[in-house]
Amino acid sequence: MKRKNLIHKLKKAGWEISSGSKHDMAKHPSKPGFKIPIPRHTEINEYTANQILKEAGLE
Repeated sequence: MKRKNLIHKLKKAGWEISSGSKHDMAKHPSKPGFKIPIPRHTEINEYTANQILKEAGLE
């Protein structure tokens, strides 16, 4: 999955993306303290992308 598509899905669901040192972090306003790391690769492995979406509650 393209990183751009993954971030678009997260933002559409209300997640905010912030920059970290090696990964970007996704956080949701209604879930304080819970962050999901997003790798900075143009193409993200399907398994990794599905795990990120699962953690976010989108799949």
